[in-house]
Amino acid sequence: MAWASNHTLASAVSNAGGLGIIGAGQMPPELLVKEIRLAKEKTGKPFGVNLILYLPHIEELVDAVIQEKVDVVTTGAGNAGAYIKRFHDAGIKVIPVIPSSSLAKRMEKAGADAVIAEGTESGGHIGELTTMTIVPQVVESVNIPVIAAGGIADYRGFVAAFCLGAKGVQMGTRFLATKECHVHQNWKDMIIKASDRDTVVTGRPTGHPVRVLKNKLARMFLELEAKCSPLEEYDKLGTGKLKAASMDGDMEMGSMMSGQIAGLIKEEKTVKEVIDEIISGAEDLIGKMSGLLIQ
Repeated sequence: MAWASNHTLASAVSNAGGLGIIGAGQMPPELLVKEIRLAKEKTGKPFGVNLILYLPHIEELVDAVIQEKVDVVTTGAGNAGAYIKRFHDAGIKVIPVIPSSSLAKRMEKAGADAVIAEGTESGGHIGELTTMTIVPQVVESVNIPVIAAGGIADYRGFVAAFCLGAKGVQMGTRFLATKECHVHQNWKDMIIKASDRDTVVTGRPTGHPVRVLKNKLARMFLELEAKCSPLEEYDKLGTGKLKAASMDGDMEMGSMMSGQIAGLIKEEKTVKEVIDEIISGAEDLIGKMSGLLIQ
């Protein structure tokens, strides 16, 4: 959710009963500090920051998070083990995003408070396993709480995640199409108009595959793969494209990251409406399921 989840969205999610996350992405540390402080002005409830660990200035971002004493840090694209003690010493819980049971075990051993098992249905950077397969296997592999991510946008996905053994869910694409999300309206409209086959995975040769909505940029990435192009060509093509989607609304050359669940999202709502509908729908569904079991 880099360039997508700022203090406004994060605080709205927390105020509505979720745990809002600021997507730090490649923010300079001073901007991250500003975002954290603005979020604290908008909510007195817990919220977190997501850090991408492979960034060259990750140490500065870690220092910023510790300085501002956020409640939770989620991590991706790297090994969180090197930072867990520092975060814990500052009273910050650490929840790494993991693509496999083996990494979940490593993160538990390193001291992680929970893990996010993310299926390949997710938008943005992804692994290979589906949510349906990765979540129960991770649940069986660790003793810490498991949060399910990937392909969840309504009460049905919410309930399904708990049936798989998860203790919570992480949602991204559904919150892109909310009124509190500051991304360009073109990105939101593309999600709302998307069908179940309108996303594609690009960048597999780089080792960091990304799921995006189909557009000209996505086709160009796939052409690079077909030609077995040098890796530097991927970097050159991808530079600045997420910002182009978020800020400029470039529907052809912006990296419109989105999960496969986009086809289920049909209108832009407030964050509170999304969360309230998930909880009320889940209560009704669980009640119906209980009735079936009793029979």
